[in-house]
Parts: sequence; structure tokens; C-alpha cells
Amino acid sequence: MLKIGEFSKLCRVTVKTLRYYDEIDLLKPDLISRENGYRFYRPEKLAAVSEIQSLKDMGFSLEEISRIMKDRLTPGQLIILLSEKQKLLEENIRSEQKSIESIETWKKELKKELKMEKVTIKELPDIIAATCRKVIPDFNYLYTMAPEMGRKMGEQGAVCSEPPYCFNIYHDAECRDRDIDVEIVEAVVKKLPDTDGIVYKEMKGHKRAACIYHRGSYENFGRTYSAVFRWIEENGLEIIGQPRESYIDGIWNREDQADWLTEIQVPVK
Repeated sequence: MLKIGEFSKLCRVTVKTLRYYDEIDLLKPDLISRENGYRFYRPEKLAAVSEIQSLKDMGFSLEEISRIMKDRLTPGQLIILLSEKQKLLEENIRSEQKSIESIETWKKELKKELKMEKVTIKELPDIIAATCRKVIPDFNYLYTMAPEMGRKMGEQGAVCSEPPYCFNIYHDAECRDRDIDVEIVEAVVKKLPDTDGIVYKEMKGHKRAACIYHRGSYENFGRTYSAVFRWIEENGLEIIGQPRESYIDGIWNREDQADWLTEIQVPVK
């Protein structure tokens, strides 16, 4: 048998670690001297240490490894266990990658904030509008709702005004991430009969609106809204109407989200 020091050298695991494995009943020595407490290991235990190290490298905890070794799994059972662990690790990688992407996005937004767009006062014109209002399950549904509205307008012979002016209005009294009451508005050259969920109507504009450009993903609207609302407060103005999200560039003409451009328009007095 091998003394713990010799065994440690051969398996490349520290004596301290081997003693800890003994304490948690993961790898027990084959003999402990009554005279001096020295631990001795049979050479075949080297394979067990190698198995422990391999399982650790795969992401198994010592508790999990202990159960695996005590259960004496067959190769078939071990393959199933390893496949389950692989699936979990792949899910973790996807989750971590999403976190990395969120970090990168936020870094870009923070850099933009250093050169934050200025708030300007504009007049919002009276328009003839094609509108579609629905309670949608979540914000992702807008990617279905907007193209469907465009298709119906085309079938009805609606002609969009030039320059284009389209925006969303949210009618909920508070922020919601589900069951959202949204109205999509598209300026057109003339009213048509209301058909298939599309309502044509005249919409009054506003003499003054605090406007700010938002560049990039819609997920980060909060920071831009915060900037414009803070500006309104600092300048002693009062919000008198529902904010509009006016879409200038987006998924329909820009592949890169960084190139998306939206103008937040808040009526004020």
C-alpha cells in the first residue's frame, strides 16, 4: 500500500484534499495506522481519484460525485446521467450567453447615455389615421400585429402619408408586460370605411411635445423615457397627453438593432 504522501504525488491531488475526501466519506483510506494515524491507500484507488477529478471537471459537485460512486452505476446508467448533465450545462451556457449579450447591450446604452440625445419641443400635426387597437398577450405580439395591420391596409387601398408617421399609444393606466392595451396608428391620406379591425379617424395633434430619439433595442425604452420625463420636470412642464412611440427605423428596414430609431413624443404644456 501507498502512504498518503506517495499516493498524493501519483494522483496529483494534495494531501489536504485527500484528508477532506476522507472526512466527507468520498474516498476513504484502506488503512489508518493505530500508532501514528498515517493513512495508506491501495494502488487501485488511483483510478477512483481519477474518476473523481473527471466528474469534477464535468461540473458535478462533490455531493453528486459521492452519490454516483456509492451507487456503483452501470456504464449505461452513467451515460444517461452524463447526458442529463450535458443538457443542463448547455442550458447554462445559453443562459450565460444571454447574460453576456445583455451586458454588451447595456454597455452600449451607457456609452450612448454619455452622449444622450437632446430633448426638443415639436408640434405634432393633426392627422387622418388608420388605427388598430387590441389587448395583446405581450410585447412580442407587436411583431405579428403590425405586419398584419399593414397587409389589411394594403387590401383596403389605404395610402400612407408622406413623410410616413406611425406610432404606438399604450392605453393601460400602468406599465404591463402581459395583456397590454395598445393602439397602432398610421397616418394616411384619407379616411376609408372601418373594415376588419382597422378604424379610420381624425386625430388631433398637439401644439407642443417633448421629443427625444431612442436608438437601439426597444427593451431599453425605460432609460429614454426616464431622460425625457426628467427633462419635462426640470423645465416646469406638464404632461397633457399619452406618450407616443414613433417608429422611424426598425426591424422592417434595419437588420442590426443598434440601427433602430424611435422618437418618444410626450405632449406637454
